[in-house]
Amino acid sequence: MTTNLPPKTCTIERMVTDKDDVKRVLNGEKTATRRNGRYADIGEIMELEGNQYEVYNIYQQSLGDMRDEHAKSEGYPDMKSYKDKIMSLHPGMPWLPHMQVWVHEFRKVD
Repeated sequence: MTTNLPPKTCTIERMVTDKDDVKRVLNGEKTATRRNGRYADIGEIMELEGNQYEVYNIYQQSLGDMRDEHAKSEGYPDMKSYKDKIMSLHPGMPWLPHMQVWVHEFRKVD
C-alpha cells in the first residue's frame, strides 16, 4: 500500500459522479475508479446515497497496463466496454496507453 502520496488534486465527492457508475458501486460491481488526478486519501470515506465506502488503496497505473480484471473492478465486463465508456465521457480525447491514472480502490463500510 502506497503511503507517500502527492497532494490531492480534487475532492472525494467528485470521485464517482456518473449515475451509471454510482449504480455500479451501490450494486457492489464497482470497487475501484481511475482518475487523472488523486481524489482521495487512504482511509477517506466516500458517501453515495447514504452508503459509505472507505478508500483503502491508491496507486498509479498506465492505461496500457489495464486488463479485463481491472475493467471488472470498474464494473465493466471487459476492457472494450470500459474503454468505450471512458471515450464516450471524453469525446475527442485519445486513449493513450502510456497515460498514467490514479487508481482509487474502495470497499463498503458496514
